[in-house]
Amino acid sequence: MSLKISVVGTGYLGVTHAACMAELGFEVIGVDVDPAKIKALSAGKLPFHEPGLDRLLEKHVASGRLRFTTDYDEVASWADVHFIGVGTPQRADGHGADMRFVDASVTELASRIRGKALIVGKSTVPVGTARRLESIIGTHAHPDAQISLAWNPEFLREGFAVKDTMSPDRLVIGCTDAHSEETLRVVYAQALEANTPLIVTDFETAELVKVAANAFLATKISFINSFAEVTETIGGDITVLADALGYDARIGRKFLNAGVGFGGGCLPKDIRALQARTSELGLTHTMGFLAEVDEINLRRRERVVRLARTMLKDQLAGAQIAVLGVTFKPDSDDVRDSPALDIAVRLFNAGAEVSVYDPQGNTNAASRFPRLNYAPDLAAAVRDADLVLLLTEWDEFKTLLPADLEPLVGARKIIDGRNVLNRSVWEAAGWELVGMGQHYAPLDGQL
Repeated sequence: MSLKISVVGTGYLGVTHAACMAELGFEVIGVDVDPAKIKALSAGKLPFHEPGLDRLLEKHVASGRLRFTTDYDEVASWADVHFIGVGTPQRADGHGADMRFVDASVTELASRIRGKALIVGKSTVPVGTARRLESIIGTHAHPDAQISLAWNPEFLREGFAVKDTMSPDRLVIGCTDAHSEETLRVVYAQALEANTPLIVTDFETAELVKVAANAFLATKISFINSFAEVTETIGGDITVLADALGYDARIGRKFLNAGVGFGGGCLPKDIRALQARTSELGLTHTMGFLAEVDEINLRRRERVVRLARTMLKDQLAGAQIAVLGVTFKPDSDDVRDSPALDIAVRLFNAGAEVSVYDPQGNTNAASRFPRLNYAPDLAAAVRDADLVLLLTEWDEFKTLLPADLEPLVGARKIIDGRNVLNRSVWEAAGWELVGMGQHYAPLDGQL
C-alpha cells in the first residue's frame, strides 16, 4: 500500500512527525494556517530547537519528499492519511484543554475530503474527544467521502523526539474498524518489524494513555520533591533516598530526582486538563490528588527564591544573580511553564539584577520576559555575581568546576537546583553550595 501522508499543524509535534514520516519513505505534506511558519519550513528552516530534526527537515525538503502549505483543499485532495498534530493549550478561562484548533482542523478536512481517507488524532485531548469528533465528521463530511477516524497518541520527549518517533517504546492505536488499524500498521511497519509493542484498543483508552502517563510522571516528580521538603527541614540525603527507592523494581529510579520541579508544554497543562475533564464527568474527587501534585511542584520555585534570599542575608534588592538555564529541560529551547524562568522572574521582581544564560532558550525567554538581562555566554552571565543558580541541567553546566567560575564571580555562592554538581568538590574549593533536598540550617522553620 503506497500512502500519502498529511500532518495538520506544524508546531513541535507536527514538524517532528512530518519529517520522520518522510524519513520512513512516505511523501508528506504539512499544513498550517500561519504563512510565515510555512515559508520558513519550506526553506528548510526549523523554528525551534530539537536535536537532529533540523537535519531531517533540510534533507527531505531538498529531496521533495516533504513540503508545506496553507491550502487545506490541496491537502484533502492529495493525502490518504491525515495526522492531527495541532496544540491543545490550557484554556484562558480555566484548567480545561482548548479544543478549538483540533475541532477546526477536523472540520476543515471533513468538509473537503472526497473518497476514502483516514484522519488520525495525535494531539493530547480530553477523554471522549474522538467520539465527539466522529459526530463532527458525520455532520461536515461530503456524501462522496468515506472518512475513518483513529487515535494514535504521541509520547515524545523533547530532546529525543526524532528517536521517539522513529523507534518508539510502544505504539497505541484507538480505532473502531479494521481499515484504520491496517493503514496504521503500514505507516508504522518499520517500528513493528523491530518488535515495538502495539496496543490496539478503543478511542477512550487511547486518549487516556497519554494523560495517564503524564499524570504518573508528574506525580513521581512531586513525590520525591515532597520528601525533599522533609530532608530540607530535618536532614537526610535526598539523592541517596531516591537511589534506595529506585532499586525497588516496582518503583524504578527514573523521574525520582529532587529539583526545582517540572514544567514545559505538556505535564502542567495535561494534569490540569485531566482534573477538569474528570470533574466534567462528575468524578469531582477522582483526580483531586493531582491538585496537590501541582501545588508541590509550584512550591519548589518559591523554595529556591527563599533559599536565595537567605544565602544573600535578605539582601535580594540590588543583588547580582546569575541564572544558568531557563528552559524547562536541557536539549530544548522550550520555556513554556519553565520553573527556571519563573524563578528568574521572581528574583527580578524581588529587586535582584538577574543575568540569564541558556544555550538555546535565551531568545524564547526574552520574548516572554524582556526585562531580564540575557547574557551571550556563561562567562558574561556569572561576572560579578553575588549568587549563581544552576536551574537547567545542560551538559555545559553539569561539568562546571569551581575554577571555571572563581575568576569571574563576586561571591562563591551557588544553588544547584538540579543536584548535578559534586558538592564535596565545590565545598573543598571554598564555595557555599546548596542543593535541593539539602538541610540548610539558616532556613530552619522558614519553609
